[in-house]
Amino acid sequence: MADWTFPKGELMAGKRGLVMGVANDKSIARASPSSSLRRARACVHLSGEVLEKRVRPLIESIGMDTMIPADVTNDTEMDAAFASLKEKWGTIDFLVHAIAFAGKDELQGSFVGNTTREGFRRAMDISVFSFVDAARRASELMPNGGSIVTMTYLGAERVVPSYNVMGVAKAGLEAATRYAARDLGPAGIRVNAISAGPMRTLAMAAFAVASS
Repeated sequence: MADWTFPKGELMAGKRGLVMGVANDKSIARASPSSSLRRARACVHLSGEVLEKRVRPLIESIGMDTMIPADVTNDTEMDAAFASLKEKWGTIDFLVHAIAFAGKDELQGSFVGNTTREGFRRAMDISVFSFVDAARRASELMPNGGSIVTMTYLGAERVVPSYNVMGVAKAGLEAATRYAARDLGPAGIRVNAISAGPMRTLAMAAFAVASS
């Protein structure tokens, strides 16, 4: 992990945390550590050998060399990931959760007609429960308070053509954010969901094709 020299008064000076969901150079999660979070020490979460090969050069290019592999649907892997984080630093100050998934076939046409039971379960598990699970684990490493941030989208509040089950998942994520904020606020942990505008991410590329 690279050591940084921070100007006095920098918001992220000396902070340590985990960024979840870096997939490629267009990921929102990748932009986070490359901007304000590059003033902090951060571990990056990923899953799979393909992402390992794709993401490592990106992470090294911004001075971070620690990646923690874990499938967010696998409790054993998540246990190991956060144990590794605790062993490395003991405590953390922030968590950036930028993970969401829905099948490509479900991001087109009719929401009612194309949403399957398995697709719905998978979207909610990866896009919503992973946040709840990560927030619980991260909060246990924040004895002095901290910040947890996740990513949402307008499709949680309004119908966006072809966004379909992902819009429902994002609505669930926003509700989960409010409940997590209620639970963790007394411990000095802020919990927020940021609604970014459309960006050319890998996920949006699939959605753009489906909605064109």
